[in-house]
This record gives sequence, structure tokens and C-alpha cells, in this order.
Amino acid sequence: MLVGFRSSGPEKETLLAARNKLAITGGRVIDPAQGIDRIADVLISDGVIEEVTDRSNGKAPEDYEQIDASGLIVTPGFVDLHTHLREPGQEWKETIATGTRAAAQGGFTTICAMPNTDPVQDTASVIDDVMRRAVADGVVRVLPIGAISVGQKGKLLAPMGELADAGVIGFSDDGNPVTDANLMRQALAYSVDLGLPIINHAEDRQIGAGGVMNAGPVATRLGLAGLAPEAETTMVARDLQLAGLTGARLHIPHISTVGSITALRSAKERGIDVTAEVTPHHLTLTDDWVYGQKGEVPERVGPESYDTNTKVNPPLRSRANVDAVVEALRDGLIDIVATDHAPHAATDKVCTYDEAAHGINVLETAFSSVFSLVDSGKISLGRLIESLTAGPAAILGREFGTLKKGFAADVTLIDPGRKWTVNPEAFASKSVNSPLAGVELTGRVVTTIYQGGTVFDLRANA
Repeated sequence: MLVGFRSSGPEKETLLAARNKLAITGGRVIDPAQGIDRIADVLISDGVIEEVTDRSNGKAPEDYEQIDASGLIVTPGFVDLHTHLREPGQEWKETIATGTRAAAQGGFTTICAMPNTDPVQDTASVIDDVMRRAVADGVVRVLPIGAISVGQKGKLLAPMGELADAGVIGFSDDGNPVTDANLMRQALAYSVDLGLPIINHAEDRQIGAGGVMNAGPVATRLGLAGLAPEAETTMVARDLQLAGLTGARLHIPHISTVGSITALRSAKERGIDVTAEVTPHHLTLTDDWVYGQKGEVPERVGPESYDTNTKVNPPLRSRANVDAVVEALRDGLIDIVATDHAPHAATDKVCTYDEAAHGINVLETAFSSVFSLVDSGKISLGRLIESLTAGPAAILGREFGTLKKGFAADVTLIDPGRKWTVNPEAFASKSVNSPLAGVELTGRVVTTIYQGGTVFDLRANA
């Protein structure tokens, strides 16, 4: 059951207009883009930020509707550069309606839709269709990503100029890495004039051929084919070299290995225009989770030891790799957190590990799972919020991800002490493929405001 969602459809504008003035009072406001971290009020007028006050007296100005945020953290709405909405073509897994509601429940007010739809987002007409659907059915902002190649087949470049004119924010063949180095060079070179990043799935398919989980002791014990970390690192290194050659903007998705981090550091030191993201699951889960015991290692291996909800690409890595990406995010070498939200139908996961689809349902658990790193002292709260707001907004070059005056009033309210148990059956998403089912998390998004209107309010039905 959906909790506290604003309606979609024609009535959306009416609901937004009904709330002309809103005061979010008494919360700890954290806006890394402005260097703000203080108890303050956020004033909203006609869907845009009017002011973040110097302090709070806990009262709303006259004629303002009030949200009491005492004890809560108030941040800009989260921005996700890597989301799979499945529509058009795979609506049994997810739709724009359910995916954007899942985003709102997770605190996201902007999500970037990957192009692996059916048809693929490789023409202006498909992009226009996605954007029309998003306006009609979505409750948060949806920005499409165009394909690098026609049909994501890696043979011919998609009409990148046409896609840019249609409104894409970057180009990716998503899970189909561009294996042809010359085609990748052409895509990077062409993207320079367009001013948009290339986002290439970092995997050398020849090195990783047949692998279904991280190569290592867990794969050996379970008798599963391992995917070596070098499959990712090799592709990252190649793309960084080509980005340097062309002067293009490269964005590395879901980085997960020590080797990739080493290559990324070297590239940034050389002045290559590159950014990188890491997912919540690669920050918090190791390949021990494949055993199906929430990270514990069983004494004996049985049928329950193959949790298909942990199958993802790149795979969950060893503890050493997890620690390395956490450190890289903390230090800013990895720029942002992105979900790689990948909803699947039950039939895609109720099968053998070899047969299972890659992907984890992430939007609704993203913040809470990574917030555990704040509780453990591995990353600061300010850095985490930056990686979800100002960081991705800067990569996109868009005017959101901040509470600056005049910007869209996209706001997320977080209860840092709230404990909750993950129940995928209660997700707003159509899909339930999360390895976190039954796990207790601390810290939860309780309210999400998009353009001044409340699109999610956990407390409304509490």
C-alpha cells in the first residue's frame, strides 16, 4: 500500500497551486551547495525556495502553512543519476508511475532514466514519449538518458545530436558496454560539442565471460562462476584513456573495485574530465550476502545459500573492495551515490543463481542503507548529503540539488533516529527484489516535497 502520496494526473497542478506558501520550521538544514548546516527554517513560495533563515524560532510566518521539522534533517531533494524505470516495454517490472513513487519514498525528487527500454531510447520520438509519460504519470522529475548506439547494439552511433535536442542528459548503452574502442572514441569525440557525458558500463565481457558473482572464495565455495574485478578495471582504464584523447566528459557508473579507484585517481590527477558514482549496495554489502544470511557466513551451504536478490552487475565485491569504495566516496574521489535501481519481476529471481537477472531494487532503501556508514563514522553526514544532492546536480549542470533562493522547492525531510524494517511487499515499486528484506535500518526519509508540493509523507498516516 502506498503511504501519503500526492495524486498523479491532471489534479497535480491544482495540488501544487493550493500550497502557495510553506514554512518548514525547526529542522537541521543541510545544503552542501551553500555550505549550510544549521537549525533553520526553509520558506517556500509558489513552488520555489524563498529563503533559508539564519535561525529558527519554531514558528511559521503569517499566511504560511507549517511543517514542523523539529528533530529532523532537512536537505535538498535527492538526485539519482542511474535509475531503471522499465517503461516503455517492461511495465510488468516497473512503470514511470510506480518508479517515481518509489523515488519519492526514498527522498529523490530527480531521477535519470536509463535507456534500456523497449523500444530503446535511441530516437527523439522515444525520448519525447518518455518525457510525456513522466509529466502525465510521474510525481518527481524524470530526465532521460539516450543510448550511445542504435538499439544499444554497439555497432552504429545513435543520433546523438537529435537526442541532445530532445532533452537527454547524457548517453549510455547501460548494461551493454561499448566493446568497440573506436566506436567509443567516436561517441566521446561527438559528445564534446554536445556538452553531455558518456556513461559506459564498465565491463570487459571477454574477461568476465560467464561470471555470475564476484570471483573469490565465496564463488568457489558455492560452485558459481566468478567475475574477476579486472573485467571492470580494464574497461575503466580504456575509457579513461579515450576520454583523455578526446577531451570528453566521462562518467563511470557503479564503480566497485580497488583497481578502478586507482585508475580513477590517476586520471583525475592528470586532469581528465571524469566523474564516478557508487551504489548503496556496493558501499554496504559484500559477496558474503550471496549466502542468503544477511552477510553472515554459514557453516554449511544449502539451497538457501543462493540469494538471487544479491545478483547484480557489477557483482557484490569482497570486503577489501567495499572498504576502498567507501574511502573513495568519503574523500570525494568517487563523486556521488547513484542507486542503479533495477526492478525485476518475481520470475526473474525465483530461479537458479545462474538464471537470475542482474539487479537490485534500491530507491526506497538507498538513503537508509548508506546512512549506516554515517552511524559507524565511516563517512560524514554532510558528505553523504552532498553525494546525493549538490554532487549529481553539478554533473548534470542543472539548477536543483540545493535550497538556494529561486530554485525549485525540492526538499527531503529525514528522521535520523527512526528505525524501520525493510518490507519489500510494502514498496511503492512494483518489484520486491531486495536482499535487505527483514533487515532493520536506522534513519528514514519521512517527507518528500517536489516543486513545493508534498509527494510523500510517511507521517501523514502514522
